[in-house]
Amino acid sequence: MTNIKFRTGAIALAISAFLLPACTNEPEAGITQDEENVTTEEVAENTEDYLGQEITVRSEVNQKVDEAAFTLNDSRFFNGDEILVINATGAPFILPEDDTEVQVTGEVQQFNIVEFEQGYGLDLDPQVYAEYEEQPAIVAQSLALAPEPQEIAANPDQYYNYPIAVQGEVDEVYSPNSFKLEGEDLLVIVPGSDFTQEDEVVTIVGEVRPFILADLERDYDLTWDLDVQEKIEAEYQEKPVMIAREVYPSAQE
Repeated sequence: MTNIKFRTGAIALAISAFLLPACTNEPEAGITQDEENVTTEEVAENTEDYLGQEITVRSEVNQKVDEAAFTLNDSRFFNGDEILVINATGAPFILPEDDTEVQVTGEVQQFNIVEFEQGYGLDLDPQVYAEYEEQPAIVAQSLALAPEPQEIAANPDQYYNYPIAVQGEVDEVYSPNSFKLEGEDLLVIVPGSDFTQEDEVVTIVGEVRPFILADLERDYDLTWDLDVQEKIEAEYQEKPVMIAREVYPSAQE
């Protein structure tokens, strides 16, 4: 499923932020409640209106162009046309080998090879990029794998040490900084923030790591009381946990 979130403020965290070891800096997740969300249909019908705007797109990768770019192709946005994504995060992004979706956050611009090379320090092959000239492109400031929650729960090793964006409905809130997604054994911890909204469909951006209570207590101020700690440890021991960097309501199609 493809979702687009329209942002009017600052960009999402860059990919490099997710590659830092968790023990170096304790993250404080941003919980965004007042940003405007738009659906893919709205963007498809008003592509020109989004030039110069920042959007978030979730979709499968169509093809790799080179080390600096790839394309998305989905009938539900940009009139079904292939759209170029330029990696401007400053870090390499490894594309998924399967059909796992990716989440791209960036500004929609008209592609101009000269301006993009100068503006983003890129070295692009004119022959490769000729077909994209003057076409809409997303200049990505944030890139993340976007698997389904059940995919993480079933095969967590595949997602360790990668930036991840997950969408799901909040099922059970264990404490102000931890909750479970509906129907999945995926615990989400939101360090430094309060989150108490059950039944809301949200997008979570962060990283996946093994549930090892001693490590989590060392790296984050969990503030769990004994009952919550015992319940979570009993349910999630040896399972993955997602450490959220950002949580925001998902666009509804």
